[in-house]
Amino acid sequence: MSKLEDIVSLCKRRGFIFPGSDIYGGMAGTWDFGPLGVMLKRNMMDAWWKFWVDQRDDMYGVDAAIIMNPRTWEASGHVATFSDPLVECKECHARLRADKLVEGATESISTEEFLAADVKCPVCGKQNWSDIRKFNMMFKTHVGPVDDDTSIAYLRPETAQGIFTNFKNVVDTIYPDLPFGIAQQGKAFRNEISPRDFILRDRECSQMEIEYFVNPKDWDKIFEEMRTQQHVFLEEIIGLPAEKIHDYDVPAEDRAHYSKRTIDIMFDYPNGQEELMGLAYRTDFDLSNIQRESGKSMEYRDKVTGETFIPHVIEPSIGVERLFLAILTAAYRQDGDRIVLKFPENLAPYKFCVSPLLKNKPELVAKAQEVYQQLKQKYTFVTWDDSGNIGKRYKKQDEIGTPKCVVIDFDTLEDDTVTVRDRDTTEQTRVKIADL
Repeated sequence: MSKLEDIVSLCKRRGFIFPGSDIYGGMAGTWDFGPLGVMLKRNMMDAWWKFWVDQRDDMYGVDAAIIMNPRTWEASGHVATFSDPLVECKECHARLRADKLVEGATESISTEEFLAADVKCPVCGKQNWSDIRKFNMMFKTHVGPVDDDTSIAYLRPETAQGIFTNFKNVVDTIYPDLPFGIAQQGKAFRNEISPRDFILRDRECSQMEIEYFVNPKDWDKIFEEMRTQQHVFLEEIIGLPAEKIHDYDVPAEDRAHYSKRTIDIMFDYPNGQEELMGLAYRTDFDLSNIQRESGKSMEYRDKVTGETFIPHVIEPSIGVERLFLAILTAAYRQDGDRIVLKFPENLAPYKFCVSPLLKNKPELVAKAQEVYQQLKQKYTFVTWDDSGNIGKRYKKQDEIGTPKCVVIDFDTLEDDTVTVRDRDTTEQTRVKIADL
C-alpha cells in the first residue's frame, strides 16, 4: 500500500496538486490543481458524465448557481441539521471534531460519551475539554450592499439542492418519462472544523451528483440497479481494483436526516478505509419540502396511468477529490527509486510523450516535431520532452503516468520507424510512424 505522504509529495513535485495560497503560507482545507491535475480531473469528470449522462436516454444535466435563495437551505434542513460535533481544548484552545477523536464514534456522540473515552488533546496532550456543541458547516455570506441579517446567504454545501429546485423547470420544459435523472457537477463548500487527510476532507470541493426520480413503488429495484452501476463505473470505467472497494449499509442512526437507506461505497485509501461514493434513498423529502415552502406543486403526472404523485429520489453521489485520490492510490507504484503512476489510458493526462533522441541534432528534432504534430492532431493529449538524457525522460513520464514514450532516433530518418516504450512493462518496440 502506498503512503499518503509519498502521494502528496509526488503531486506537488509533478504538478498535480499544490497547497492553496501556498505562496502566502497556505490556507487550511484548500488545494489548487496544477497543470497535470487539471487534465486528470477533467478526464475523470468527463468519464463520469459520459457514463452517467451522455450514454443514457434518461439523464439530463443542469448547472445551478452556487449562491441560492437562503430559503433553499431552510427547506432542506441544512440550517437546522448540517453540523458536526465541535469540542474545544480549554488549555490550548484547539477546536476539533469530537467524533474523530474517539474510535468508532459517530457524529451523534454526546459530551458524556466523549469524556468517558478519556481522550487527550492531540495538540497539547492535556485533558481539559469543553462540552460538545453543534457547529453548522455552511459558509455564510451577504448578498447586496447591506450587511445585516436580511442579506444573509450561504455558499452551497452540496450540489443536490440546485437539482431539486430545478425539478419543476426540467419537467415543464422536457417532460421526461419517469424514471429519469438530473445530473450536476460543481463546487460545494463546507466549513470543516479540522480539514485533514490531504484532499479527502476539504473546505472547498467538487461534487458529481444525480437525483434520479422514481415512482415510490419501484425504488428498491432501481436502488439496486444504481448500486450495480456504481460498481461498473468505479471498476470498469475508472479502473479501481474491486478488492479495494467495499459496500457499507449505513445504520439508521448514522444516516443523513433525509435518507431512508444509504449505502456508502468505501475505498482503501493509504490512511485507511474512507467513503468514496454514496447511494441514498431520499424518499420525497426534498420535493415535499420545496412544495410546502414554495407553495408550488412538485407532483408528476404519469403519462401512461395518469397517476399523480410526488416522485421519490435515489441519489448516487461522489466527491471529485475523493475519486481523484482513489485513482492516484490505485495507480501509484514504487520499485526502488522508480515511481510509476499506472493510470488507465482513458484517464492519463498525456497519452504519448514524443522525444528526439538528441536535442542538439536538428534533423532529429525536426522529424520529432513532425511526429509530435501528427499525434497531437490525432490524440490531443500529447507532450514533448527533450530535457536531459532519455533515461531521465522515461523516469519523468513514468511519474506522471504517460502510457507511451515515442523516441525519434537516426534509424527513423532511414525507415520511418520509431521506438515506442511502454510505461507498464518498460518494453521497447519499433513501430512505423503511420501505425502510431
